[in-house]
Amino acid sequence: MVQLSFKQTKAEIMVRIASTLLFNQLVKANSRIVSVREITENIQYGYTEKATESEIGPKYVRITDLKDGRVNWDTVPYCKCDEPEQYLLKQNDLIFARTGATTGKTHLFRDVPPYAVFASYLIRVRPTKEINPEYLYYFFQSDLYWSQVAGHKEGSAQPNVNGQKLSIIELPITTEEIQKAICQFLAVVRARQDGSNQELPELPQPLAEQHRIVAHIESLAARVNEAQHLREEADKETESLLASDRSKVFTELEGKYPNEPLSELIQMTSGENLTSQNLDDSFPYSVYGGGGYVGKYSQYLYEDSKIAIGRVGARCGCVYVTEPKSWITDNALVVTSFSLKLDMQYLIYALTYLDLRRQANQAAQPVVSQKGINPQKIPVPPLDEQRRIVAYLDGLQAKVNALRGLQSQSQEELDALLPSLLDRAFKGEL
Repeated sequence: MVQLSFKQTKAEIMVRIASTLLFNQLVKANSRIVSVREITENIQYGYTEKATESEIGPKYVRITDLKDGRVNWDTVPYCKCDEPEQYLLKQNDLIFARTGATTGKTHLFRDVPPYAVFASYLIRVRPTKEINPEYLYYFFQSDLYWSQVAGHKEGSAQPNVNGQKLSIIELPITTEEIQKAICQFLAVVRARQDGSNQELPELPQPLAEQHRIVAHIESLAARVNEAQHLREEADKETESLLASDRSKVFTELEGKYPNEPLSELIQMTSGENLTSQNLDDSFPYSVYGGGGYVGKYSQYLYEDSKIAIGRVGARCGCVYVTEPKSWITDNALVVTSFSLKLDMQYLIYALTYLDLRRQANQAAQPVVSQKGINPQKIPVPPLDEQRRIVAYLDGLQAKVNALRGLQSQSQEELDALLPSLLDRAFKGEL
């Protein structure tokens, strides 16, 4: 399949697969080839204006409003437009993203849209009576279309396809009856992805065999998706079991040995500020932030490995160990020293057990502070007992890591399976 610069939903991907098979077959059957220019009335750029939430004019459809084949009119803003007639959207209009990461993405207004105009980063196409608008839309979902868009893109920083490039894109055209059959078939493919139990309708010649192939791919894709889901569930369950065992160990320790506050056991400080603009993979020293490793830098702050605690962000409270000669940003707290009563690996397990994320404030950007961490208590058994516990937990972690390695391998195999099947399907080998 053609590599796109944006992520599609599973439903969009299945429609793309099915449409690619059908339109490729039309080409093989020597269907007449036409350009977009030949089967559209006009190709027009959109209107330039600032969007606003105030109802001062028509709805203002932008690239970001095109999601999973739909437009959520409740979230589309408005704009001021003194002469909207030229840009008003009508039933069966197709709009086309002409720039940015989603260059080439299209939307068909199957129903009469609200009073709305389209933005300047979009191009509108109006099909002639010779072609079914749905048929043209589904062609725009196929790799036969996307391969031509990829060839016509201009610019690397901000890829774009202009109206002239769009107008010369070629597609196979067939009879009105076959166009209608293709549209009905692909509409059901999409509906089935959304949970419908409809049967795939039969297809006329020269497309009859594609019905079997699409049904086969749907079945295989469903099995792959189910296997991926089971793998994800197994990964979560594995992590849960490890956390449960760790919790059981420390709960027992809390009842047997003195529990001391971290303020009496460790010293902490914040890392030092370093922006992402300063990072480059060509530099030699690792940099760590609120969630762990973030990149490379030309200098380091700490000669030895350090225990760090995420301070800011979605993973605040996480505990990790840095490489020697590394930089830790101010998005993390650094354990600069700890009591001689503690084994370093035992301390790491104890901090992880505390689940310091629970000490974060409830702001939009969660933060864990030293003030919240210092009063937390951990059991402090003799060093020999700590080392025995570390050996036990290390053994559990090794088993978990081995299982994750197998799961990762199975995930890679699953990820490679569907593309392999599609390659065979597009070559006519299924």
